[in-house]
Amino acid sequence: MRFERRGWEFKSLRVRQPCQTRSFAKHAQNFGCGLPLRSRPQSASSLSGSASLPDQLLHNPRSSRSRLPSAGSSTIDPVKTWDVIIAGGGIIGLSLAIAFHKRGATVLVVERGQPGHEASHAAAGMLANYGSETPAPLRELAAGSAAMYPEFVLELQDESGVHIDLRDQGTILFQSLEQRQNPYDEPAEELSPERLQELEPGLCETRYAAACLKERSVDPRALAAAALKAAKHRGVDIASGTSVTAVSVANGRAIGVTSNKTNYSGAAVVNCAGAWAGQFPPHQFPTRPVKGQMLSVVGAPRALRHVVRSPEVYLVPRSHGRILIGATVEEAGYDKRTDPATIQRMHQAAVTLLPALREARMLEAWAGLRPGTPDNLPILGATSTPGYFVATGHFRNGILLAPVTAHVLAQVITGAKPDYDLSAFSPLRFQK
Repeated sequence: MRFERRGWEFKSLRVRQPCQTRSFAKHAQNFGCGLPLRSRPQSASSLSGSASLPDQLLHNPRSSRSRLPSAGSSTIDPVKTWDVIIAGGGIIGLSLAIAFHKRGATVLVVERGQPGHEASHAAAGMLANYGSETPAPLRELAAGSAAMYPEFVLELQDESGVHIDLRDQGTILFQSLEQRQNPYDEPAEELSPERLQELEPGLCETRYAAACLKERSVDPRALAAAALKAAKHRGVDIASGTSVTAVSVANGRAIGVTSNKTNYSGAAVVNCAGAWAGQFPPHQFPTRPVKGQMLSVVGAPRALRHVVRSPEVYLVPRSHGRILIGATVEEAGYDKRTDPATIQRMHQAAVTLLPALREARMLEAWAGLRPGTPDNLPILGATSTPGYFVATGHFRNGILLAPVTAHVLAQVITGAKPDYDLSAFSPLRFQK
């Protein structure tokens, strides 16, 4: 299976949990440490930052698995030290926390609000790894992540008991003649008007060319809820309602984080704070919030099977009958208010495309903040500060890229060669 060959992190907790700590300790010794996990004292050179990160991470003498609180505990002991501290509890941070716990690490997730309730909660869930919307440098990573999704979802469902609505009916893509000149990244079925009506009888004819792509969609809210429950099940610590204000640095190396409530110590820190990732030192990454307004409807007399993307609007069906309609792309700072006129315009564009939506009832309208970057590419990898890493700036692709981000960042932080070339996404491109 492809996931086995790539070393996929999300294996079933129920059948493999007993051997995980031993395999992590064995992995540690492969870096030439030579002593059992937790028994090797810190040398002056490791404290000064000259030791490799895997040495520092896997032999953190102050970390204690035995003192971890229970999975449901809301009290975090600030005296403890973790192997990995993750700033940000969206789907990226939670996926990475699970990946690290699979390797036997102790993990703390520090989240400014409720885990999974910012961009992850607001997303539509299109796993759109093809087409002009995906920047060229990102396409290999996006395709790899999309291929991981069935196993990713299966494992999270198995560990959490939460049903995640992963759909594979495909996407109907409407493109203008100018957009159509760009070739598809995979074989796509170009649709005649007759074939389009066969696939989706309720869609109106448009002036655009139509094609069917083999893409999936997922319910991001169910996905984030499952990831949070799975992380807690594994014993990952969660500090919610706590904002990271700085990455703590001593002797040139990251040693934890400072928050608005207390300090937390850890051998490695990963910034997964999304649109807020650039708001705390030592590095000011140029992430910014990009607002997206959406709405959902229910009760349409004709069901929609496929995701539908057009230049004006997209429609994302859920298996329980809801249809999501979106979305705007706005530079509006951290304003998450919805505008009734904007919601109405999107609703009308959806009705024009699928007239049956005229009879549907509006269920909800909301706005989320995507983490954008100047070049529209994520920020992934090591910073110039040893022990400090970044996984943010996924813009409109955070849900899609969650599995592969967790996989490659776990490789990077433990010193393994990543399966993908991450040079285009390096944090160093923004560091002076």
